[in-house]
Parts: sequence; C-alpha cells; structure tokens
Amino acid sequence: MTMFLVLPKGKGSHSRCALGFFEKRILMFHFILGLPWLVVLLRFLIPLPWIIPAKVAVAAVLLVASQHLTINRISSGSVFAPEYPRPLVILFNLLFGATVLLAIFQLALDAVSLLFMLVDGQFPSVPPEVRYVIGAIALALSGWGVMQAIRVPPLKNVEIAIAGLPPEFEGYRLLQLTDLHISRLFPAAWAEKVVSKANALDVDLIAITGDFIDGSLENRRADIAPLAKLRARDGVYAIPGNHEYFFGYEDWMQHDASLGIQMLTNRHAVIQRDDARLVVAGLTDLAAVRSRFPKPDLAAALRSAPEGAPIILLDHQPRMVARASKAGVALQLSGHTHGGMVWGLDRLVARGNNGFVSGLYDVAGMQLYVNNGTGLWPGFALRLGRPSELTVITLRRAASGTL
Repeated sequence: MTMFLVLPKGKGSHSRCALGFFEKRILMFHFILGLPWLVVLLRFLIPLPWIIPAKVAVAAVLLVASQHLTINRISSGSVFAPEYPRPLVILFNLLFGATVLLAIFQLALDAVSLLFMLVDGQFPSVPPEVRYVIGAIALALSGWGVMQAIRVPPLKNVEIAIAGLPPEFEGYRLLQLTDLHISRLFPAAWAEKVVSKANALDVDLIAITGDFIDGSLENRRADIAPLAKLRARDGVYAIPGNHEYFFGYEDWMQHDASLGIQMLTNRHAVIQRDDARLVVAGLTDLAAVRSRFPKPDLAAALRSAPEGAPIILLDHQPRMVARASKAGVALQLSGHTHGGMVWGLDRLVARGNNGFVSGLYDVAGMQLYVNNGTGLWPGFALRLGRPSELTVITLRRAASGTL
C-alpha cells in the first residue's frame, strides 16, 4: 500500500514522470506530517511547567521523528526504503506514532475543555498530571502498535465457499502472503521466520499478492533470499504490487522468478487433480498505468483458461474487483490496504479502495478476500486493532443456491 506521495529516484521515463507528478505535492505532504507535531508543541509541551531547554529538546526530537520520511528520502533516496539500522527505523516509527496519538488525545482534551467553558464561562486549567497521563498512554500505545506491526504474523484460518468447486478440490488449502515489504525493518531474519512458519503449514499452494520489498535489488538481495525456501505441493505463485514499480520492476520480476516463484503477470496457471482443474490467474498492478510496463489485463490473464474451471485471481489492489466479478472469477485475493493499520484509519483507507479494506466480501456472487498483510511499509509501522496475518484459505464447495 502507498499512503504517502513521494517516489524514489529511478531510471527511465516512468521514474522521471512519477517524480514530476509527486514532487508537486511534496510540500503539502510534509506540512501535513508536521501538523500533529505542531499540535503537540502548542497544546501539550508549551503549557507544561518545564524549563525551556527541556521543552526545546523534546520538541526537537519529536520534530525529527515527524519528518522521518524526509530523512529517508535525503539519506536513502526514497521515503519507502530507509537504509539505516533497524533500531533507528523502529525508534522513528515509535516516536512518530506517539506524536500522532498524543495530538489526537490533546485535541480530545481540548474539546472536553471547551465543553466545560460553555458551562463555566472560562477555559479550565488542565493540571500537568493530566498531560503526563495522556503522554504516557500515547507512548505506550505507539510502542504496542509498533510491536504488533513488526512481529511474525499469527496464523489466521479462513474458509471460503466456491461455487462449482470440483470435489477433488474440496478442502484445498492455500497460503496467502502479501505486503511483506522486505526492508531494513523486515530483514532476512524476519523473512526466515515467516518462511519457516509458512512451510510448517504444509499447504497445497502459496500465493504472494504483491509488495515483496521496499528497496533496490542491490540493497534487498540478501533480505529476500529466504523466500527461495518457500514450499507448497503445487508451487508458489505471485504478482507484483505497486512498490515493485518504485524499485526497478524488471529487475525484481526476474529476480523473484529466479527464487522459484512463478510470476503471474497477466497470465494464469492450471492446477490439476485427476480430471478436475483449478485456475490461478494474476494481474500486474494498477501502478503500471503510469509506466511503460504491461498494464493489468484481465482478458489476457484468463485467455485459454479451461472452461468451467473455478478461477482464483491474484490482484494486489482490491479497487477493480467489479471487473473480475463480471469476468466470472470465483475468488479474488488482494492486499495493499494493510487492513487500514489502525482502528478508525481503516475507514479512510477503505474510501480509497472502493470500500474494501479488510476481510471477506461478497461482490455480486464473487468472493473477495482483502488480506491485512504479512508486513507493511516501514514509513508507518503501526498496527492497532488491525493485526497482520499469515492466512490459510481453505476452499469449500458452495452448497447449491448459496452463491
């Protein structure tokens, strides 16, 4: 998923065009990131009975954290891929998350104070202890949220009924991984643990629905290497996400394939059990629309697919699900949204994805599963109420007339 609007430096006309498009928004982008810090400065720090040097020091630290994406871009060439030590990436996310939460709590405190003013006729004086409490809560919540974001995801089991599923595929188990965002925040050690946990599940098929990485092939080669160990009876299939286009699309497609991953870029594969067949198709990402690379082409992906075989479609973003439903797809697997990451924020993320943000949806008889993500991008590593997941999907035959 891409919430913020700066792209890394890259090669070719696509990178120059994308940079030109996003550079126009960079000042507004960083101003918006600084707003929570401004609230904390004016309404939280300044009223505290501290000596000025202490206030200045805390304000400076929080200001740096609020602009950590700018630091990423200056130091590493991309807001999406900080190339400095993992503990520092975690610290920046912790402090940025605490700043945002504290700004929200402070605004809520001010709203309550305004209500008291309407009753008493004057703005109440807030004891410093109240601010200390909300500050501690914001920091604790942010710490918990970062821990939830960077852990190896817990297992989630989902059963999905498919109309017309052949009896031979009843109980077929596939593992969906998505939005790993392998990076300094999610390095090789983390990827090794995910692969070990995935292989222990002994599934029939593994599907990776995009956003493998944040960073160039040169910087991420060692971190992504553990994915070559992924094993499933019918293989590992994948599609690109939008972040692949930010860091050398062609290089990454070739490298992912070299890891034993079958990249379904507007193509499909046929899984066979005796005479029964199941189609697994994949699309390129909508990010390709502004590039010279192949755009998502559902007709091409399904061309020559065996008639009557249920179709599972891998599409990184859930926004275009209506076209898949009309094309006769039985099940679409998507990611991109990270589940919204934080309770409340998920409603905003849903609006940017045609209402689809997390979990299972019925779209005109077609099933859509939007995965919360295995990892998430290192620019906002916070999860509160929207956990990551290692998702085993078990296919069931739909009862007649239920879909």
